[in-house]
Amino acid sequence: MVGDIEKMIAVGLVWGATNAIMRRGALIWDQALKSSSSSKPPNHCTTLPQRFLFSLRNWLKLLLIWQYTIPFLINLSASATFFAILSDAPISLAVPVTNATTFAATALFGLLLGEETHVPRALFGTAVIILGVWLCIS
Repeated sequence: MVGDIEKMIAVGLVWGATNAIMRRGALIWDQALKSSSSSKPPNHCTTLPQRFLFSLRNWLKLLLIWQYTIPFLINLSASATFFAILSDAPISLAVPVTNATTFAATALFGLLLGEETHVPRALFGTAVIILGVWLCIS
Protein backbone atom coordinates (compact mmCIF):
# COMPACT_ATOMS: atom_id res chain seq x y z
CA MET A 1 0.00 0.00 0.00
CA VAL A 2 2.85 2.40 0.77
CA GLY A 3 4.14 2.07 -2.80
CA ASP A 4 0.66 2.91 -4.06
CA ILE A 5 0.54 6.09 -1.98
CA GLU A 6 3.87 7.20 -3.39
CA LYS A 7 2.52 6.56 -6.89
CA MET A 8 -0.64 8.55 -6.08
CA ILE A 9 1.44 11.49 -4.90
CA ALA A 10 3.68 11.22 -7.98
CA VAL A 11 0.62 11.23 -10.27
CA GLY A 12 -0.75 14.28 -8.44
CA LEU A 13 2.57 16.08 -8.83
CA VAL A 14 2.71 15.29 -12.55
CA TRP A 15 -0.90 16.36 -13.05
CA GLY A 16 -0.33 19.59 -11.12
CA ALA A 17 2.87 20.48 -12.99
CA THR A 18 1.39 19.73 -16.38
CA ASN A 19 -1.80 21.66 -15.56
CA ALA A 20 0.24 24.80 -14.94
CA ILE A 21 2.42 24.26 -18.01
CA MET A 22 -0.57 23.48 -20.26
CA ARG A 23 -2.15 26.73 -19.15
CA ARG A 24 0.86 28.59 -20.52
CA GLY A 25 0.55 26.71 -23.81
CA ALA A 26 -3.16 27.53 -23.94
CA LEU A 27 -2.34 31.22 -23.43
CA ILE A 28 0.05 31.05 -26.40
CA TRP A 29 -2.75 29.47 -28.45
CA ASP A 30 -5.19 32.13 -27.30
CA GLN A 31 -2.80 34.90 -28.36
CA ALA A 32 -2.33 33.21 -31.74
CA LEU A 33 -6.11 33.05 -32.22
CA LYS A 34 -6.56 36.69 -31.25
CA SER A 35 -3.91 37.82 -33.72
CA SER A 36 -5.39 35.67 -36.48
CA SER A 37 -8.25 36.97 -38.57
CA SER A 38 -9.63 33.43 -38.83
CA SER A 39 -10.18 33.06 -35.08
CA LYS A 40 -13.85 34.00 -35.35
CA PRO A 41 -16.23 31.89 -37.36
CA PRO A 42 -17.16 33.50 -40.66
CA ASN A 43 -20.73 34.66 -41.06
CA HIS A 44 -21.49 31.74 -43.36
CA CYS A 45 -20.70 29.21 -40.56
CA THR A 46 -24.28 28.84 -39.51
CA THR A 47 -24.89 25.13 -39.83
CA LEU A 48 -23.87 22.69 -37.16
CA PRO A 49 -21.34 20.83 -39.39
CA GLN A 50 -19.67 24.14 -40.34
CA ARG A 51 -19.40 25.22 -36.71
CA PHE A 52 -18.07 21.79 -35.79
CA LEU A 53 -15.38 21.93 -38.48
CA PHE A 54 -14.38 25.44 -37.42
CA SER A 55 -14.06 24.33 -33.79
CA LEU A 56 -12.14 21.22 -34.83
CA ARG A 57 -9.69 23.35 -36.82
CA ASN A 58 -9.07 25.61 -33.83
CA TRP A 59 -8.59 22.58 -31.57
CA LEU A 60 -6.06 21.13 -34.00
CA LYS A 61 -4.20 24.46 -33.95
CA LEU A 62 -3.94 24.04 -30.18
CA LEU A 63 -2.43 20.58 -30.59
CA LEU A 64 0.21 22.01 -32.92
CA ILE A 65 1.56 24.15 -30.08
CA TRP A 66 4.25 21.99 -28.48
CA GLN A 67 4.12 23.98 -25.24
CA TYR A 68 0.63 22.54 -24.82
CA THR A 69 0.88 19.16 -26.53
CA ILE A 70 3.93 17.75 -24.75
CA PRO A 71 2.59 18.47 -21.22
CA PHE A 72 -0.82 17.20 -22.37
CA LEU A 73 0.69 13.85 -23.40
CA ILE A 74 2.58 13.60 -20.11
CA ASN A 75 -0.66 14.41 -18.28
CA LEU A 76 -2.44 11.63 -20.17
CA SER A 77 0.34 9.21 -19.24
CA ALA A 78 -0.19 10.10 -15.60
CA SER A 79 -3.91 9.42 -16.09
CA ALA A 80 -3.11 5.92 -17.36
CA THR A 81 -0.91 5.40 -14.30
CA PHE A 82 -3.75 6.58 -12.06
CA PHE A 83 -6.12 4.00 -13.54
CA ALA A 84 -3.49 1.31 -12.98
CA ILE A 85 -3.20 2.43 -9.35
CA LEU A 86 -6.98 2.11 -8.95
CA SER A 87 -6.72 -1.61 -9.66
CA ASP A 88 -4.71 -2.07 -6.45
CA ALA A 89 -5.75 0.78 -4.15
CA PRO A 90 -9.11 1.71 -2.65
CA ILE A 91 -10.77 4.53 -4.56
CA SER A 92 -11.70 6.21 -1.26
CA LEU A 93 -7.98 6.77 -0.67
CA ALA A 94 -6.67 7.18 -4.23
CA VAL A 95 -9.00 9.98 -5.30
CA PRO A 96 -8.56 12.33 -2.31
CA VAL A 97 -4.78 11.85 -2.13
CA THR A 98 -4.25 12.30 -5.86
CA ASN A 99 -6.66 15.23 -6.26
CA ALA A 100 -5.33 17.05 -3.21
CA THR A 101 -1.77 16.61 -4.40
CA THR A 102 -2.78 17.81 -7.86
CA PHE A 103 -4.38 20.94 -6.44
CA ALA A 104 -1.33 21.77 -4.32
CA ALA A 105 1.10 21.03 -7.16
CA THR A 106 -0.89 23.19 -9.60
CA ALA A 107 -0.72 26.11 -7.18
CA LEU A 108 2.98 25.58 -6.55
CA PHE A 109 3.98 25.18 -10.18
CA GLY A 110 1.79 28.13 -11.20
CA LEU A 111 3.62 30.21 -8.62
CA LEU A 112 6.99 28.97 -9.91
CA LEU A 113 5.96 29.84 -13.47
CA GLY A 114 5.21 33.40 -12.44
CA GLU A 115 1.43 33.39 -12.35
CA GLU A 116 -0.08 36.11 -10.22
CA THR A 117 -1.04 34.43 -6.98
CA HIS A 118 -1.89 35.57 -3.49
CA VAL A 119 1.13 33.81 -1.98
CA PRO A 120 0.09 33.63 1.71
CA ARG A 121 -3.29 32.12 0.79
CA ALA A 122 -1.70 29.70 -1.66
CA LEU A 123 0.85 28.58 0.93
CA PHE A 124 -1.82 28.23 3.61
CA GLY A 125 -4.06 26.23 1.28
CA THR A 126 -1.16 24.00 0.25
CA ALA A 127 -0.27 23.39 3.91
CA VAL A 128 -3.87 22.42 4.67
CA ILE A 129 -3.87 20.07 1.68
CA ILE A 130 -0.63 18.44 2.83
CA LEU A 131 -2.16 18.01 6.29
CA GLY A 132 -5.26 16.43 4.77
CA VAL A 133 -3.22 14.02 2.65
CA TRP A 134 -1.17 13.10 5.70
CA LEU A 135 -4.40 12.40 7.63
CA CYS A 136 -5.69 10.19 4.80
CA ILE A 137 -2.45 8.25 4.68
CA SER A 138 -1.96 7.75 8.41
